[in-house]
Amino acid sequence: MERTFVKTGGDPRGEAAGLRWLGAAQRVGGAHVADVISVDERRLETAWVDEARPSADAARAFGAALARTHAAGADGWGRPADGWSGPAWMGRSRTPLVTDPEGAPETWGAFFAEHRIRVFSRLLRDAGAIDEEETAVLDRLADVLEGGSLDAPQPRLVSESGHPAARVHGDMWAGNVLYDGTARGATLIDPMAHGGHAETDLATLAVFGFPFLDDVLSGYDEASPLADGWCGRIELHQLGILIMHAHLFGGSYVPASLDIARRYV
Repeated sequence: MERTFVKTGGDPRGEAAGLRWLGAAQRVGGAHVADVISVDERRLETAWVDEARPSADAARAFGAALARTHAAGADGWGRPADGWSGPAWMGRSRTPLVTDPEGAPETWGAFFAEHRIRVFSRLLRDAGAIDEEETAVLDRLADVLEGGSLDAPQPRLVSESGHPAARVHGDMWAGNVLYDGTARGATLIDPMAHGGHAETDLATLAVFGFPFLDDVLSGYDEASPLADGWCGRIELHQLGILIMHAHLFGGSYVPASLDIARRYV
């Protein structure tokens, strides 16, 4: 019998939609994604991923493949995966999605301001994790984002695709990218897939460290050159996952999020 991976609890149909949406880009050279075998309201079964030793070559192959996944595009900022049947949020953190196509933000800055910064700032304030002065720091960053000065072009393949947003994994920390010994280097699991900025996935991959990350970035940039100044935006894009962790876990994630916010206002 073929080995599979099963997870239960919650409603995994949205995750399955994300896996399939990201997986559709495999036809055009996108990153390998764990195949969905079956899914219902409580149970998700996916193909087993045999992990392999990381290497520079695998990392470069994964970076190039990820560039093509991003370039497969999305219909708008914050828009969910095709086939999404869940609510207007993802995961335990209830990270917002934009399920109404008419309400999709017109820019990345507007999306990130409202659906990543403001939403978690309110939650942190209401939980007593931040005070009024700290809330004001996050509000100022949201205002700057909405003003557009922190917007930047997508990597070249995404920009040339004609899509308003990249097809992003959305939760691309190291545990959700498994080196697998295949020609595309690694397999993606556990997405919070949506339309976003490609730089967010790459920045998130650096939050907790990832083997041969520099080679991933080199392979990506060779396949789809990153916009000028992208290194200076890494922390800004990391703020999305850090402020989500601040909401879920508190602790050092709260001051880390505030420190980043202050650097951009």
